[in-house]
Amino acid sequence: MNVLTLGPEGTYSHRAAKAVDGNIEFTESVTAIVEAVASGEYDRGVVPVENSIEGSVTESLDAFAEYDVAVVKEIITPIRHALLAQRPEFDVVASHAQALAQCRGYLEENYPQARLEAVASTARGVERAREDASVAGIGHPDNAKDDLQILAEDIQDQSSNATRFVVVAPASERSEAGSKSSFIVYPDVDYPGLLLEMLEPFADRDINMTRVESRPSGERLGDYVFHIDVEAGLYEERTQEALADIDDIANGGWVRRLGSYDSETVLY
Repeated sequence: MNVLTLGPEGTYSHRAAKAVDGNIEFTESVTAIVEAVASGEYDRGVVPVENSIEGSVTESLDAFAEYDVAVVKEIITPIRHALLAQRPEFDVVASHAQALAQCRGYLEENYPQARLEAVASTARGVERAREDASVAGIGHPDNAKDDLQILAEDIQDQSSNATRFVVVAPASERSEAGSKSSFIVYPDVDYPGLLLEMLEPFADRDINMTRVESRPSGERLGDYVFHIDVEAGLYEERTQEALADIDDIANGGWVRRLGSYDSETVLY
């Protein structure tokens, strides 16, 4: 099984992907991962969807709306950020934009003069630090290896920092079995009370919604796609009934069932 995730080697996505059997390869675009799985070029893709501090990874949500794939597993990974550099003095801190934001308080307090540089991944930032002594990277402590110093560990502003990844597969492998389900709704209408109408079918059937988020549809200003996660399997009668109501509400648009899946917490 070949697996595609965000690289280079050493990213948190790479660490999450180790929980998926197979040969892991890398790219630097979430959209490219989802597209490659949708086309059948790769068996699995591992993408981040949500961080406990910074919220949703919008590129992932938009890619799920654009390409037809299945979500077959959820992986929760605690995030441990360390400051890595060749020496204690540096001018630039390079890392993924979310990592920089997750460590904002620490950096402002300890390195207020440092320039922050957003790069494609935490591992890419560590590579920058490895190549340039004036640059520090933020990444997992293990990424220091033998040639970088660990100047500080656990520098994230919240100790409970964790990222939720999902494993995507071709749409043909979509399952109705699992304790959680995800789907996308494009109602293609807009009127007062629309969101309430979309929430009621789940509340009426005692289904817990763990996430509801809107993203621009790209069709026109003020037009939205809704991403919904629930704690129920698609195989359950109550879920099927709720989605039947959602299908009626979105009669002029569409409802994409990403699938049902179970969750795994991975410690590295």
